[in-house]
Amino acid sequence: MVFRILPAIALAWAVAPAVAQLPIPPGLPGRVVLAGNVHPAVLTATPLGRTDPKLPMERMILAFRLKPETRARLDRLLADLQNPACPNYHQWLTPEQFAGSFGPAPAERARVRDWLTGQGFTIDQEARGGLTLTFSGTVDLVEQAFLTPILDYPFQGRTYHANASDPSIPATLADLVEGPVSLHNFPRRIPNTGIRPATTDVFANHTLAPDDFATIYDLTPLYSQGLDGSDTTIGIVGRTNPGTAAWDSFRTTMGLSAKPTAIIVNGTDPGDLGGAEDQEADLDVEWAGAVARNATIQFVTSRSTSSTDGSDLSAQYLVDQNAVAILSMSFTECERNLGAAGNAFFNDLWSQAASQGITCVVASGDSGPAACDAETSATGTVLAVNGIASTPYDVAVGGTAFTDAANFWSIPDNGLESALGYIPEIAWNQSSSTTIVAGGGGASSQYPKPAWQAAPGVPADGWRDLPDVALAASTQDGYRIQTLEGTVTIGGTSAATPSFAGLMALVVQHEGGRQGNANPTLYRLGNGQYNGGLRVFHDISTGNNSVPGVAGFAATPGYDLATGLGSVDAKALVDHWALVSGLDVLNLVAWFGQTAPSLDLDHDGVVEAQDLTLILQQLGW
Repeated sequence: MVFRILPAIALAWAVAPAVAQLPIPPGLPGRVVLAGNVHPAVLTATPLGRTDPKLPMERMILAFRLKPETRARLDRLLADLQNPACPNYHQWLTPEQFAGSFGPAPAERARVRDWLTGQGFTIDQEARGGLTLTFSGTVDLVEQAFLTPILDYPFQGRTYHANASDPSIPATLADLVEGPVSLHNFPRRIPNTGIRPATTDVFANHTLAPDDFATIYDLTPLYSQGLDGSDTTIGIVGRTNPGTAAWDSFRTTMGLSAKPTAIIVNGTDPGDLGGAEDQEADLDVEWAGAVARNATIQFVTSRSTSSTDGSDLSAQYLVDQNAVAILSMSFTECERNLGAAGNAFFNDLWSQAASQGITCVVASGDSGPAACDAETSATGTVLAVNGIASTPYDVAVGGTAFTDAANFWSIPDNGLESALGYIPEIAWNQSSSTTIVAGGGGASSQYPKPAWQAAPGVPADGWRDLPDVALAASTQDGYRIQTLEGTVTIGGTSAATPSFAGLMALVVQHEGGRQGNANPTLYRLGNGQYNGGLRVFHDISTGNNSVPGVAGFAATPGYDLATGLGSVDAKALVDHWALVSGLDVLNLVAWFGQTAPSLDLDHDGVVEAQDLTLILQQLGW
């Protein structure tokens, strides 16, 4: 293929004539353009000029390409890992086993490595899972190697830099390389709706404390059984380092036992970034541990560089180190903005995690059906979903809001435990004339509908749909968190996400080991419930996630694109998990013999074939 100078490059240099031009010839044989890897923000912006050519571009992530036959083989394995009838059921891989089975061969990786070092780059690390390597250099090296200018652009009152055109690589590497995940410093977004004072009143405002959450979502009986996340580890994705003082104070204030959080600095310490960055870290760490009260929490933080978001590096670290059973990520970026290499990176990363038994839980976002637009926008522009959450290999967590009334809360609300029981929920939507704030949901534009995504209400649209589940996200009853500045409340799907990660830790503890991609089991449970079987989910059928400028989706009976399968009854989720994930027939028969003896049709004390058929229908199989 012949490399052509794209219009974006010509425009970039035309509007910056004083900047020295790159020595890019008009056509180069043997180059392949990696299409779909220009950030949309630069397509309509006027560049300010060329980025400093000696600016360091550190820890760039190069994603390897999975061949179609390799992807098909990986998907077959991932299905087998969740199928109790298969010998591979829950036979999780190590990162090295994953690399050996699905990554490029060592000689192929060496070819890519040699090309990068030959261009003057330094190789920082090769992933244990074999699907990425990180490398560092400078702007001028990037421009020369990938034949794309790096220019400065104005965006939302700040200056960012980015590649002005799609990068290209030698054609001899095209079958191996997906591309650099990013060559810009536009940050991933944080889906939390900001802090409020931790105040309460009788009718309108309440705060959600850990004991309230336990009462509303039925965790208290599980705690009484000793199910509290013991012997499980949750990994939290971060990009700041606020220290542990606020997290320790939260546990003390909320009456939780002391449980230190491990901060793992991946590379250069990002330092304490303060503001919304610290609030996100506080929320994620505190509420994963507030739900899974005795789980080990690992907070992995990585400094964002001139080319790579710190959250990408932290997520990659958690999967590659393989030391956690559950991974919680509250950062968002729509599929369009991620670009081709960014989408491939997260699709491959979460599939590697699933093969290792890691349950990845990702926020669906707080912009309703307009995931490409910031919550602070007055209107949305286009239907879109969070690309970090839209892969078939992670659980996408949406948002609900409680239908508050005085009789659902004790009076006065003491800020520690005031919820009286389950509170009915609606789809979360706090949009206004100046903001778009609602639970993320909609259809992916990247991924076909996975086989497991089947339940009453799931659209017959052929695409992966979001969210999968939902939990409370409204700031009206915000989650109490402790920051270095004091106690505040906060909302958003980035509150629901670590909370659901905590719920999954209780499942992992109860089942005695990792569960991998939780969605096949969640949808079996949902399919069973909405066909008249066991009840696990609170079906949300009121409200919508529409925002100004973009019509969203209504909450309806069964699955919907505003709240997924619904919120969960934690005790039912844990109690019924093994019945549809493990399908131990002897335990299944014993369970039904105790709880549904009417299914013993001839009353002979034996559950027979026709009875088992009914049982499987009840369980969504």
